[in-house]
Amino acid sequence: MSYEDWLNLVKSADKSSVIQGNVRKVHYRFPDGREMAEEYSTDTGVVLRRAWKNKSTLLHKEDWVLELGESIPAGLKENEEMLKECCTEPLLTKRLTRNAIEWRIRNLPYPVTTYTITCSENEKTLTIKTSNNKYFKKISVPEFQRCNFLPKQEHLNVVYKNATLIITVKKPAILLEMERAILTVLQDVETMEYNNVCCENLLGGLMIQE
Repeated sequence: MSYEDWLNLVKSADKSSVIQGNVRKVHYRFPDGREMAEEYSTDTGVVLRRAWKNKSTLLHKEDWVLELGESIPAGLKENEEMLKECCTEPLLTKRLTRNAIEWRIRNLPYPVTTYTITCSENEKTLTIKTSNNKYFKKISVPEFQRCNFLPKQEHLNVVYKNATLIITVKKPAILLEMERAILTVLQDVETMEYNNVCCENLLGGLMIQE
């Protein structure tokens, strides 16, 4: 996929938008039946959360798959029992800032020398592994795929503290340009206030409960 392909896909979607507090929530319905939901900070214009849902088949309801941001706690989703994740399991989260993409992997207690982080230009992925074979994770980077950017090892910045591995990649110029172009598209989408619309119907019940 190229920059233009992604921008045209966003333009082709049926879009609806609502503001709740300092968060703008946008729902996209694409021609192929897929849906995407995003939450933007109205202060910074940065995406706080993004999730996808594929086209549902007959008698089968697809779940939302989180791409970016903190997951919704169990128990806030409709008809889902409250379950607590094991606090010792490694937990991967991803967030965007104005100028960078950041991943945090919590609950990794091994010494900093244990970790190896590599970047694949062709696959546009990051791979994290430990020399003691206790942890392995391959992370796709959809942002790089959408703008066809080839990341390099020297783009990575890695910090380890408080049992948390923090990986940061500076956003390339083409990604910043693409994000600005998307925000320009969203300027033309009619946006309603949260109190004036049924947000559960608008956003599929995914991103409305805090």
